[in-house]
Amino acid sequence: MGLRSRYILSLLEDKTCDYEERVALGIKESFGWKEFTYKGLGLLSRKLGRYLIDEVAVSKGERVAILSESKPEYGACVFASILAGTITVPLDVKLTEYELKSILTDAEPVLMFVSAKYLETAKNIQAKIPSLKHIIVIDEHFHEKNAVSIYELPDIYNAKWRKRSSKATAFIIYTSGTTGSPKGVEISFKNITSQLEDLQEALAVILPDRKIKTLSILPMNHLFEMTVGFSAFLNFGFSVYYSHSLKPKDILSVMREKQIEFMIVVPAFLKLLKCAIENELKNSSKFTQYAFSVLYAVAQFVPFYSLKKLMFKKIHDQFGGRFIGCISGGAPLDVSVGKFFETIGIKVYQGYGLSETSPVVSVNTDKRGVLNSVGRPLKQFEARIDKETGELQLKGPSVMKGYRNQPELTAETIDSDGWLHTGDIAKFDKDGHIYITGRIKNMIVLSGGKKVFPEEVESVLEKSKYISEVCVLGSHRTFGAKDGTEEVAAVVVPNKELYNEYSEEEVERFVRADIKLLSQRLTAYKRPNNIILRKEAFERTTTRKIKRKEVQKLLV
Repeated sequence: MGLRSRYILSLLEDKTCDYEERVALGIKESFGWKEFTYKGLGLLSRKLGRYLIDEVAVSKGERVAILSESKPEYGACVFASILAGTITVPLDVKLTEYELKSILTDAEPVLMFVSAKYLETAKNIQAKIPSLKHIIVIDEHFHEKNAVSIYELPDIYNAKWRKRSSKATAFIIYTSGTTGSPKGVEISFKNITSQLEDLQEALAVILPDRKIKTLSILPMNHLFEMTVGFSAFLNFGFSVYYSHSLKPKDILSVMREKQIEFMIVVPAFLKLLKCAIENELKNSSKFTQYAFSVLYAVAQFVPFYSLKKLMFKKIHDQFGGRFIGCISGGAPLDVSVGKFFETIGIKVYQGYGLSETSPVVSVNTDKRGVLNSVGRPLKQFEARIDKETGELQLKGPSVMKGYRNQPELTAETIDSDGWLHTGDIAKFDKDGHIYITGRIKNMIVLSGGKKVFPEEVESVLEKSKYISEVCVLGSHRTFGAKDGTEEVAAVVVPNKELYNEYSEEEVERFVRADIKLLSQRLTAYKRPNNIILRKEAFERTTTRKIKRKEVQKLLV
């Protein structure tokens, strides 16, 4: 029986029963490992769900926000929200209060689950968001008179759980925060269950064993993590562990201690890990370096991963000895990085997706030797290439409902025939594998998979009294560890009057200082790294849009 034909609450119930005593979610705390079994996760979720329904009295379809780093309690908050019939709004903890206020003004949540680390931020925001009536802290060992903790709630586990239509919104994932209309991607239960069905097939190829231990390093507000690293992995009965830190030494420590077998990652993490391995090699003896280079040259012709693991046993031992590989997504994979890990016996499955497709479109499970391919579309997707523009367009049950409160933008993205316009330029090979070759959209994709929308940054910088025009775009790095990746660049035209009163050096100093000040409203990765001043106004189209391609030439 397909997942979509089944009631989502019965699916949660079944998984709790199927894997009752198996560890579902775990994290290392100062006092040792905190691990929730599937049964324990189910009980905490029910307790929270009951509290939302009976004590808070949330209504079906209201929004519940979560502001927290990844931890086992986060999962219970997601399931409690589903049980209570509310819509979950996961928030990026790296956003500024200014950005969060913009998002929450649009989402209008009635309640926010928050970790102790972000409680003050939550309280500050609550004062500015009229809809936000309740804040609940999700940490254990937390005691504060004016805050409710989930661990202090009564141990009552039953309520009348609220069934919702498969077409109802399950999540709103915000991909932009400071413009007048933040982009909230509405993901339905049908979207999620369609993904689970398709990912069941893909994961059965990658991980046929159902007792897998995985490590989660991506934030839960990232839909890639929410759908694959959380929902799909728990649907399979995997055990998911979290790390407090993204430093390679800390991650490797967790991998060794829990003998992690699989991960989902962004390409920047793989690059970081590769650099860490290479740096260790540089600090080793000349003999060790020579031995590695010989083994690496030979391993490129070895077809068996079990043999490669023996050849590079020392490296695999650092990973805990049981690590199979990872799915890489969120940004294009550097082929040389993928080749490195494949050569030493770690499988890299490159995937492709976007928030608007819930998010996974494809995973390269069968042609990993072709590292620039993102694989075939998942089973329930139809895919085509626009003959005029080369744009990849998609149709299927995983395509989002639309953008919250933005029908015009939704209509621009999903046409009247139901085709989602991805903005990515692609081609197919004879076997139907997708190759992403470029982007139509203005979106800037950073090395860690973070996406920056130029219009969002522009709306903040335009507030400067010193600037008449600004154009934000991606600038390609050509040096260092981030060679080949994009960074945020801003080309600005200062007000002409300034040059009548001040020297060019003074104008530049004023403008740069003001951009730096205004950029504090943006989370760190969105702030321009490269600022270019020009006196001439930008060339514009007949509809007064800046000709970005002309501005891009200034960065070459």
